[in-house]
Amino acid sequence: MPKMKTKSSAKKRFTFTGTGKIKRKHAYKSHILTKKSKKRKRNLTYSTIVSSADLVKVRDMLVC
Repeated sequence: MPKMKTKSSAKKRFTFTGTGKIKRKHAYKSHILTKKSKKRKRNLTYSTIVSSADLVKVRDMLVC
């Protein structure tokens, strides 16, 4: 059986932390920024951890 391949799209979007959690960026920060508040845009800048509901799906895409 051949090796499992990592999804290229997931490889570009997710990174691992030192403790093995998966980091992601926030959505809604690319365009139509004029109607969003400064606070909202600032909070979308920072990274966050993938939620437990999506963790299994993301791990499967990253084949880890």
